[in-house]
Amino acid sequence: MMEGNRTLLTEFVLRGITDRPELQVPLFLVFFFIYIATMVGNLGLIFLIWKDPQLHTPMYLFLGNLAFTDGCISTTVTPKMLMTFLNKNDMISLGECFAQYYFFCISATAEIFLLVAMAYDRYVAICNPLHYAVVMSKRLCTVLISMSYIIGFVNCGLNVGLLFRLTFCKSNVIDHFYCEILPLYTISCTDPSLNALIVFICASSIQISTSLTIVVSYARVLFAVLNMKSKNGRKKAFFTCSAHLLSVSLFYGTLLFMYMSPGSAPGKNQDKIYSLFYTVVIPLLNPFIYSLRNKEVLGALKKVIK
Repeated sequence: MMEGNRTLLTEFVLRGITDRPELQVPLFLVFFFIYIATMVGNLGLIFLIWKDPQLHTPMYLFLGNLAFTDGCISTTVTPKMLMTFLNKNDMISLGECFAQYYFFCISATAEIFLLVAMAYDRYVAICNPLHYAVVMSKRLCTVLISMSYIIGFVNCGLNVGLLFRLTFCKSNVIDHFYCEILPLYTISCTDPSLNALIVFICASSIQISTSLTIVVSYARVLFAVLNMKSKNGRKKAFFTCSAHLLSVSLFYGTLLFMYMSPGSAPGKNQDKIYSLFYTVVIPLLNPFIYSLRNKEVLGALKKVIK
């Protein structure tokens, strides 16, 4: 399209992780098997939670939705990245680019609030066990899960909606392996300062408020665990919470460096590494983090196998 003497771009080239041709096929194979393992792990966890009535509890309801968002994140990003490795389809239209970021953003935002819900669930289970069934009612669980997705729709709709005010004419090359929002600003002919400010405000407010909620919840959980008289009770509570904390630390750590680090700049290789963590590595690890040390999930798996 033409606007005055400028050609406005409507298609982009995803540069991918690396330009080195000798690495394209090995990287394709690595990420292909990672994607298969990710989907098997997350869909398998969802199936086990649905199949076993003993797992129809608030904790596993949140965990099933976490597996769903992990699968969505991986599916939104990885297949396009795999095609880029093979140089068969490294082009992406403006609409596809915005759509890819939108669905990734919704899934990632929903995952953040699901982690908060899981932290609150563990707080109630350990600190107020006698009132757990009353507090963590089916209605409250439904509200917490619904709000996670609704906030994702609103937050990401705002950021993607603001992308339509930008025009692109500098370059059609996005220095990333998916349509991440920050690299788009570097090829915009329109001043993206407003967009960058809104992204920073949304990201910082969500991450600070949710991380503080999680820290407070687990601080109170830790205090309660240390005061438990039963050694087995302490051990069980510690293993459950340690899995949650590991997942939270990985996810929040990478997002913090990506969107809130003052020294970060779009297009750097380090940003691609951060992105790989929360789009590829974490969705792969989460089902195993929550399953391998969980006797109830392993028990459900044995029932299915038998």
